[in-house]
Amino acid sequence: MEISKMFLKNDDVITDDNLACSGLDEPHERYFGAVSAPIIQTSLFVQKNYQAYCDDMQHEAERYIYSRGLNPTVQMVEDKLAKLERGETCRCFASGMGAISAVLMANLNSADHIILVNNVYGPAQALVRQMAEKFGVKYDIVLDGTLESIARKITPATRMIYTESPGTMTMNIVDLKAIAALARAHNITTVIDNTWATPLFQKPLTLGFDIVIHSCTKYLGGHSDLIAGAVITSHERMTAIRDFSHQLLGAVLSPFAAWLLLRGLRTLPVRMPRHQDNTLQVIEYLKTRPEVENIRHPSMATPEQQFIIRQQMYGFSGLFAFEIRGGNFETVKWFIDACRMFKVGCSWGGYESLIISPNRGYNEPALAADNIASGLIRLSIGQESPALLIADLDAAFAAIADMPKGEE
Repeated sequence: MEISKMFLKNDDVITDDNLACSGLDEPHERYFGAVSAPIIQTSLFVQKNYQAYCDDMQHEAERYIYSRGLNPTVQMVEDKLAKLERGETCRCFASGMGAISAVLMANLNSADHIILVNNVYGPAQALVRQMAEKFGVKYDIVLDGTLESIARKITPATRMIYTESPGTMTMNIVDLKAIAALARAHNITTVIDNTWATPLFQKPLTLGFDIVIHSCTKYLGGHSDLIAGAVITSHERMTAIRDFSHQLLGAVLSPFAAWLLLRGLRTLPVRMPRHQDNTLQVIEYLKTRPEVENIRHPSMATPEQQFIIRQQMYGFSGLFAFEIRGGNFETVKWFIDACRMFKVGCSWGGYESLIISPNRGYNEPALAADNIASGLIRLSIGQESPALLIADLDAAFAAIADMPKGEE
């Protein structure tokens, strides 16, 4: 299928491009005509007198008092992210896990039940398990992501459905609009980690989801030089997150990291199509390799999943996985170490191409128990020439063909 026909038509693409690329929303005169946002690197803000201080303290959530609360540079990037996701408000955090922790801890109490759908981010699952052990939160995991499987896990105590789409290891697509409708019928809060797609390629709030989370470390920052997270939602839902998780836990974004994120967002509309085009060229190459099976990317989705994609996505990013047929730890290690363009690293979404595997040798039995192939390779496709990336993979396949017999 022609790639453009796989996606929902985005009538707001000009608006998104402008939102991401534009400079300050405020009049330039406020900052001496500077086209680049200022870094307001301060811990506190002084008031003109004590009465002004007292007045500000009555409205602490909306006033500049202390940078653990509001900071002008951080607020600029929060406003931009809220608009890109078509949300009412945004709060930024010191990491993606800071954002995830804030949402979970503000919305779940002892004995509440959460459903994790579509093999969500491993540390998020680990946090839920910790909350279960320490605070009595109940949870279920639904790997297939179907509406029927989710519905079977709903109980009177279910307070949250948390998902990713696509899942960052399985690349499975879930029907966001259908999940949102199911949750709404049971008064359940819906949360999605939208890091893979970015606001340019998927807008879950417009599909009925309640809360969107981002690891801004990935595509939104785009340069592998910052750690940040964000939560976008309604003003009403943000109140609990802001008052408890954001203010009291203190995992807030620094002004300098916010400035880096603002800089990264300016090129998001240019970078994401490049990630997509490079990735599709690499996948076309991998489809020709007899050593490769089970390429995990939404462009390879089943007809049923392609139908869902056309209802909710505007494009694809550059993270995906494939399996080396009959591969084991030694195969994976040999293949990865033969790469030169692809660097070994655990993150993704930056300018550089990265390669890893969930197979670390010592954990092969656990992978088998989770039905994860020993020869699974994960690629994050960056901004380099796709011809060079393909040549690098070509050399890696040649290397495993020449492996010493005892190591196969």
